[in-house]
Amino acid sequence: MTPSTATQRAHPDTFIAAAREGASRASSLDSPVDSPLDARFDAPFGPPFITLRDIGLSYGERAILRGVDLSVAPGELVSVLGPSGSGKSTLLRIAAGLLAPSDGSVCVEGTPLTGPRPDIALAFQDPCLLPWLSVERNVAFGLTFARQPKLSRDVRRARIDAALAEVGLAHAHHLHPRQLSGGMAQRVALARCLARQPRALLLDEPFGALDEVTRADMQRLLVTVVRDTGAATVLVTHDIDEALLVSDRIVLLGNQGRTLAQWRIDVPSPREAQVEALGVLRIEILQALQLAMSRDTTTTHPTR
Repeated sequence: MTPSTATQRAHPDTFIAAAREGASRASSLDSPVDSPLDARFDAPFGPPFITLRDIGLSYGERAILRGVDLSVAPGELVSVLGPSGSGKSTLLRIAAGLLAPSDGSVCVEGTPLTGPRPDIALAFQDPCLLPWLSVERNVAFGLTFARQPKLSRDVRRARIDAALAEVGLAHAHHLHPRQLSGGMAQRVALARCLARQPRALLLDEPFGALDEVTRADMQRLLVTVVRDTGAATVLVTHDIDEALLVSDRIVLLGNQGRTLAQWRIDVPSPREAQVEALGVLRIEILQALQLAMSRDTTTTHPTR
């Protein structure tokens, strides 16, 4: 992915103030948005690992997703933004093979996805650690999930050690969840995914419950993990600033699950030093998000 070594999240007011001069360059609310199938969004990363085409999901007459297209290449980090009710979490579950769409297809390197795969890992906002297990046993627990390959004891140990080292918890093997901070617990949850050596990493607002400083640390860690592993990564978030700091591409979903727009984030690192460029993008994304919410207020259903 595009390197980003974020060290501190800039305050939203800083983004807005710095962007006022360039606001005329941002799209107006009535401007047409970029097509989700625009080929220029695929250019920097090569063939996708996972591809979702024309995804639809309905429960009776209630549409959760409609005609969503999303592809993610190895080493690419794509953030999915959208108001509550736009189907972001549902889209992740479909990409993970946990939920079958009503319409459309999901392919992994051209092969139809028919269920969960050992090389696709999904993490949630809640770390979901088992309180009676140590850190290393919680990480090892991910290797016992359905469809995981049988591993020798030495290979399991090597994977656990490598995953904990990657997230900065090499010293914490024998701690228990009650001894961990919120940030440490999220690192353990991420290590549990990494021990599986996934080729795709799907993250459902994993940093939403963390304080600002811890969240910034986890954002830096995520960028490092994607760079080190080359995993095709999708991050669901409500935080525009988070998406701008870590993403190679941002996709905006509207209510009733339609793809409204996407942006390639071609901003060099350190991104905190690119306040004007990020500020213009932030205003454009915020305007599009506000428009989506205002248009769909009367039809919103809480299906995030």
